[in-house]
Amino acid sequence: SKEEQSGQESVYQQQQEQYVSPYVLITPNETRRNQLQQIAKKELDDLERWKEEHRPGPINLVPQRLGGKESEAQARQKQQMMLMQSKYQQKHKREEYVKAKKAAEEAEILKKKAIQREKAERLEVKKRQQEMQRREMFLEDQY
Repeated sequence: SKEEQSGQESVYQQQQEQYVSPYVLITPNETRRNQLQQIAKKELDDLERWKEEHRPGPINLVPQRLGGKESEAQARQKQQMMLMQSKYQQKHKREEYVKAKKAAEEAEILKKKAIQREKAERLEVKKRQQEMQRREMFLEDQY
């Protein structure tokens, strides 16, 4: 334990505190810093060596003709047609979206109307029943 205390004292002596206004500056431990730098340098060297060892080799591919059986002019013409068609397709898609939205709104309105119609019919039936009861009471009162 005396060795530990002497070791701690030597660390404390290497890390001296400096009081600067409200802060305490602790100087770095030089031996510990050097050890960490050596470890970091060794790890970087190991990484570089590993990268060199595992670097992929050159790629050798047999040349091939790509692009299918169409000529360049035909491919460009096809692209132009697809571009023109895509504009019309986008316009058509937008129109379909607007139609679907209108149909959904119309369906919602019809649903609400049906609910209100049912409420009105129930209210009408209730009023008729009340009127019938009132007439019956009136007729009973007369006799």
